[in-house]
Amino acid sequence: MTLAHWAKALREHWGIEAELTRLDGEYDLNFLAKGQDGQGYILKAMRPGCDEWLVDMQVKAFEHIAERQPALPCPRVIASPSGQSLLTLPDESGQYRLVWLLNQLPGRCYAKAEPKSNALIQEVGRVLGGAAKALADFRHEGLERDFKWDLMRAGWVTEKLSCITPPERLAILDDISTEFAKLEPVLAKLPKQAIHNDANDYNIMVAGELNAPRHVSGLIDLGDMCAAPRVCDLAIAAAYIVLDHPAPETALASLVAGYHEACPLTAAEVDMVWPLLRMRLAVSVVNSTLMAAENPDDPYVTVSQAPAWRFLEGNTLHGGLLNARLRAASGLPVVDGADRIMAWIEQERGNFASLMGEDLAEAPMGSLSVEQSTWPQNPFHMPLEEAAQVGAEFEDRGQIWLGYYHEPRLIYTDAAFRKGPWKASNRRTVHLAVDAFARAGTAMFAPLRGEVVVAEYRSGHLDYGGVIILRHETPEGDSFFTLYGHLDPEFLDRLKPGDIVKKGEEFCRLGDPSQNGGWAPHVHFQLALTTDGIETDWPGVGDPDEMYLWRALCPNPAALLNLPNEKVHYKPTSKDSVLAGRRAHFGGNLSLTYSDPVMLVRGWKHHLFDEWGRPYLDAYNNVPHVGHAHPRIQAVAADQLKRMNSNTRYLHPAQTAFAGKVLSKLPDHFEVCFFVNSGTEANELALRLARAHTGAKGMVTPDHGYHGNTTGAISISAYKFNKPGGIGQADWVELIEVADDYRGSFRRDDPDRAQKYAGFVDAAIDRLQEKGHGVAGFIAETFPSVGGQIIPPKGYLPAVYEKIRNAGGVCIADEVQTGLGRLGDCYFGFEHQDALPDIVVLGKPIGNGHPLGVLVTTKAIAESFDNGIEFFSTFGGSTLSCRIGKEVLDIVDEEGLQENARIQGEQLIEGLKALEQKYACVGDVRGLGLFLGLELINPDGSQATEICSYVKNRMRDHRILIGSEGPKDNILKIRPPLTIDSDDTDMIVKTLDSILQEVEAA
Repeated sequence: MTLAHWAKALREHWGIEAELTRLDGEYDLNFLAKGQDGQGYILKAMRPGCDEWLVDMQVKAFEHIAERQPALPCPRVIASPSGQSLLTLPDESGQYRLVWLLNQLPGRCYAKAEPKSNALIQEVGRVLGGAAKALADFRHEGLERDFKWDLMRAGWVTEKLSCITPPERLAILDDISTEFAKLEPVLAKLPKQAIHNDANDYNIMVAGELNAPRHVSGLIDLGDMCAAPRVCDLAIAAAYIVLDHPAPETALASLVAGYHEACPLTAAEVDMVWPLLRMRLAVSVVNSTLMAAENPDDPYVTVSQAPAWRFLEGNTLHGGLLNARLRAASGLPVVDGADRIMAWIEQERGNFASLMGEDLAEAPMGSLSVEQSTWPQNPFHMPLEEAAQVGAEFEDRGQIWLGYYHEPRLIYTDAAFRKGPWKASNRRTVHLAVDAFARAGTAMFAPLRGEVVVAEYRSGHLDYGGVIILRHETPEGDSFFTLYGHLDPEFLDRLKPGDIVKKGEEFCRLGDPSQNGGWAPHVHFQLALTTDGIETDWPGVGDPDEMYLWRALCPNPAALLNLPNEKVHYKPTSKDSVLAGRRAHFGGNLSLTYSDPVMLVRGWKHHLFDEWGRPYLDAYNNVPHVGHAHPRIQAVAADQLKRMNSNTRYLHPAQTAFAGKVLSKLPDHFEVCFFVNSGTEANELALRLARAHTGAKGMVTPDHGYHGNTTGAISISAYKFNKPGGIGQADWVELIEVADDYRGSFRRDDPDRAQKYAGFVDAAIDRLQEKGHGVAGFIAETFPSVGGQIIPPKGYLPAVYEKIRNAGGVCIADEVQTGLGRLGDCYFGFEHQDALPDIVVLGKPIGNGHPLGVLVTTKAIAESFDNGIEFFSTFGGSTLSCRIGKEVLDIVDEEGLQENARIQGEQLIEGLKALEQKYACVGDVRGLGLFLGLELINPDGSQATEICSYVKNRMRDHRILIGSEGPKDNILKIRPPLTIDSDDTDMIVKTLDSILQEVEAA
């Protein structure tokens, strides 16, 4: 009856006919009203006895925001036809309530929105800053209210801390309360204005689903507004933003940067965000504890206590370093005096004593960057013997050469540089210093007067060895610091903290690898404007996604070396410029994967690295079959190119050795190999062999197959020719249904499905014969990959092959995707089917990135093709290609990669099957070894193309590269290099789990 009553009120007083749904509310009645025209409204009937000033304040504030900042996503008050914004109406019991109406905003509350990206959080800050700007001149007598949620009055919790019984928790709150007491006098001096005062994660609305960008669609509920310094509003929002966020410091930086963009803050205000945030959480947990004691059966009062305690007890953020981060994100001086320090250093450029005892203006630069260098070979492990040789290519009889500031490098391999549990987790790579490489023992001189802060020896693997930190002071009294690392520890006998080093004084020497942490002799010279939060353990490298902080905190020290900044400041190749060049000079149908493409410049095994050294787990590329940058492939290629590289017109033992290795993996009836440049060329050749052997032209092939990009290969690739703009189906090609027993005509509950799918071949044969083409053969990806990672039912291929052979045709197995041990239990896909093809095609994986394809067939078919016309492929059978191809096959055997494919595949399938049980959008998990597919579906069971696109792009955001396939592009394709290990398969499953949770939330 309540719904009917208020629907009638809405109709009578606003003239709106609508269907009502009750919404949650702590004290008041809230209804979602859907009008007949589809328009949504929020009808609010306040609790009986509610103060009119409280509702009047909210109504007028929303109207004020609409006038001052009409673009802000805040609800609009809907006045009645008589012009009233606030009415007094009786409820069903006759009690009068204050009633008002707002328009409904789209989206869901921030608490339930996923993902909570930095961009979204920054927009939250912008909206909150816009609201503060709009409310700056709003006045209402109700703003000066006395209530517990006013942060300026938060000191009330100090007297109530005794309600918190665990001593460790009480200690946390006591510390927060003490810090707040110090802040109160400063806070009281700030100007006050109207603020929202409760921008929690349920009062912020977010719109956008799946591939649509998430954006803030509403800032709602002004019920807690009051007068206070605007920074209180920001800190309250921040207190909710950080809860259960995996990187709270990054989230805070995004929020503050967004707020500052809309409503500029002072540095002093930014410094208050952290202590006020903590105090807000202290108020929340104390209040909920008190309320729970009064109302033990009401779960509402403790709704946020658990995440608040998780944050208060679990975060390790340093207030000083966090302030620097928030200032840097807002474009403010990273510490007080930073601008004065940099101005003084700039003024003195050219007047500092030479660090290395000589002018460095002509010293050459040497790049150790991800792009320009191959140090180290393995970006996850660098042994001391390799570290001692870093940069050896730039050594010139002991002359000084310099290493870049701001340069992304892969030489920082220790797990301590990772910022997560996986090898593909965020990683610190960007160098924050200038290096000067010279002979061990080279003397160094203080560029300016300094006081010794640190003089010690750090003995860890690839640590600093001898290290000195000096504190300096400008004439205006501002302090800054310099660090000198990788030194000979001989200075320990002379220097101690507190000692003064004079300008130009020799104070240390370069260490050799036994003294300096294991590195080639050099000094790491770094400038820092503060040590608050880094103390004596300075990070020498930064996360590329946090360089807004580290560039500000540890700026380019070039001026202290009397050098121009640009000489030593490294600038990676711009991805945007490469993308622009590609668009200008490449065909438009050359696709790029991901909505935000990646630019990859290094690889190792199953990981790739972009221009900033960010690692990616490669779970997609099957070309580097035995892993990216395999040292044995490198060695073989380099060795052969030192010798010669010719073709099959000349004899060479590498050719027969490669052929012997290939044939050793195949049934005995295969005797002849043709070496070509690619799988495409091999399939094109297979067509010629089939026609030469049979005298027929017609081909049978499954729908949505792909066999290459030449004219003939396209003609048997429905994946290409049937697309809009494709050439269409040739009359000599007959398509049959893919043997997909998940979505096809015959499902897994049909025991005869293999024979039934094979039966489609009969009609195809008949049609080819009727048209006079005959049957030259049948070609298929043994397990259709572009068709959706399909595993045909056992018995399918033998039945098909029998029918084709009875019609006079030959059977071609395209094993480009499935061969060479990828399937784990078998070396080739046709073995899994217990089938014997007449021709086997091998492609890109057999060269591990080198262009190579192989066709293997019987002697009889090869003789039919030997018609006196020479067959020649310039590069396919080159000595280089043959050596690389054999080395790939040897590596698969000798490193146990087929067995690894089996083990890791089983682990992956087990994890993916668990996700299938957990999420309705996972329709099917299929595959063998490291040839896997995960089919994503909509609630009605149809192919979920949009979900698949979302998941693929989000996996990329989490640094995992996977693909998608299928006629509707709704199947995730997982086919990593065979080197993948257990930790990486765990990463795939756990990351996919979290992203599928986002899909459910959407």
